[in-house]
Amino acid sequence: MIKMRFAMSLVVAGIWAAVSLSSLAENKEDAALLAKSVAEASVSLDQGLKASEREGTPISAKYEMEDGALQLSVYTMKGDKFSEVIVDPKSGAIEKAEPITDADDLKHAKTQSQAMAKAKAALDDAVQAAVKANVGYRAVSVVPTVKSGTPVADITLMKGEAVKKVSKKLD
Repeated sequence: MIKMRFAMSLVVAGIWAAVSLSSLAENKEDAALLAKSVAEASVSLDQGLKASEREGTPISAKYEMEDGALQLSVYTMKGDKFSEVIVDPKSGAIEKAEPITDADDLKHAKTQSQAMAKAKAALDDAVQAAVKANVGYRAVSVVPTVKSGTPVADITLMKGEAVKKVSKKLD
């Protein structure tokens, strides 16, 4: 009985390791594709934040791969309404703006709006400062949070496939 449990544990561990390794490989491929695509984008993250302002106050932004194509997604708030604004990464034009209705996305948007309610600085200013302090890197995402009562922007930067995360105070 003990040998059988041990054998089953080994099988489960092996399956878990195989799934983890394939997931890691997919993440590396995704990161490589994102890095290549972002490097070809004409619009910086802070420019995308600025472009989205006509739909409301930007509360987060990220470059992401959607159906094999690069898109710049910005969450905005206007009053108590939240929207996802898709900004064209080549032209900076708004492609579409839709209300956020997914429960998880709405939860994230509410948390981000609470952080921005405490902020005195705009996200695009924090992104510009992070890029300026990290020569050669490009911002690929910015998410506001509250840490120890202080609003901060958590910014992910990429230089090729190298990824760096920095935080900038928003107060």
